[in-house]
Amino acid sequence: MRRKFLLLLEMGLILAGLALGWSAWKVNSVLEQPLHVTQERLLDVPNGTNPNRMFYRMQNDGLLDDAFWLRLYWRFNMAGTPLHTGEYRLTPGMTVEQLFDAWRRADVVQYNLTLVEGWTFRQVRSAVAKHEKIKHTLDGLTDAEVMDKLGHTGVFPEGRFFPDTYRFVRGMSDIELLQQAYMRLDEVLAKEWSERTTDLPYRDPYQALIMASLVEKETGIPQERGQIAGVFVRRLRLGMMLQTDPTVIYGMGERYNGRITRADLREPTPYNTYTMTGLPPTPIAMVGREAIHAALNPATGTSLYFVARGDGSHVFSDDLDDHNSAVREFQLKRRADYRSSPAPQAQPGASEAAEPDAPAADQPSAQPEPDAAPAQQSAPAGDPAAADAPTPEEQP
Repeated sequence: MRRKFLLLLEMGLILAGLALGWSAWKVNSVLEQPLHVTQERLLDVPNGTNPNRMFYRMQNDGLLDDAFWLRLYWRFNMAGTPLHTGEYRLTPGMTVEQLFDAWRRADVVQYNLTLVEGWTFRQVRSAVAKHEKIKHTLDGLTDAEVMDKLGHTGVFPEGRFFPDTYRFVRGMSDIELLQQAYMRLDEVLAKEWSERTTDLPYRDPYQALIMASLVEKETGIPQERGQIAGVFVRRLRLGMMLQTDPTVIYGMGERYNGRITRADLREPTPYNTYTMTGLPPTPIAMVGREAIHAALNPATGTSLYFVARGDGSHVFSDDLDDHNSAVREFQLKRRADYRSSPAPQAQPGASEAAEPDAPAADQPSAQPEPDAAPAQQSAPAGDPAAADAPTPEEQP
């Protein structure tokens, strides 16, 4: 009896060994199987998906075989390994084992969205809303409701987001992306504020941000930002009006059609720096680090006026007589290829959803026309306004 038992035990062990060996071979062959893809494609792993569900889904989609064995392998060898949300790139010849490795490394496909200096919050929302890989949760909400969802109730959104190229995976929400941009602006502004020059006419960092938005909209030439900030700072100290066209345009809102008239210059909106002294109540656009740095470190000098040459650069003047001479030379006798700033450059990494900046007017008061007619033909689309001209009463 004992002999029979030992024989049966021996046979059982042999069979168990054979079963284990076959199972190991089977699992190994399943891991080494190439995925059934003939061209590159993306595999979407939605939020909350577990490996078992993915295996059977892939089998049903014809991407692999033997989902049962893969489930066993994952349970005994990769238990606790997170399956990161996002898209994974599948290529011809790729094996299941290579896919597992991509899952371990969270090697998900990433997308870019570039928020551009000088954009308004309306343009930021439009770009985010048009990106098909972003999860949209803000459609139909007002700007105030968006700020509520961001956790910044009562904060005006204009200028509060940092222009940069943001990388994300499919399924990231619009609110998450905007939160990143908001926090990034706070970080940059705080650092620049801590390193600012002394004796600036700003009560707090927010006023510096407002100034930076004026500098951002006034020039596309980096080396001139400090000079333009210097002109504005000196004007603030002297109690002079800033007289910058982008504030007129921003105050007009949706009424702006590419041109501004004398009547627009005289309209007392909260943003019109031709009718008010000091800074506007809020930023008028999104600003980059360079504009913030210029606002907090303005160039020294004595100039109080500047006017666009037509090639993107400016002539800076200390007094009104010199400025009026520059206006006559560069504004009243414009060359055919006149530009108030450099030609727009393609934004590296910009999303297809991105919209161009709204067109801005060139120095309307440099050559005023009747109220019923536009003051000047608008600059090319995306071209920031770039002149600080005297009011119509100061014209030569």
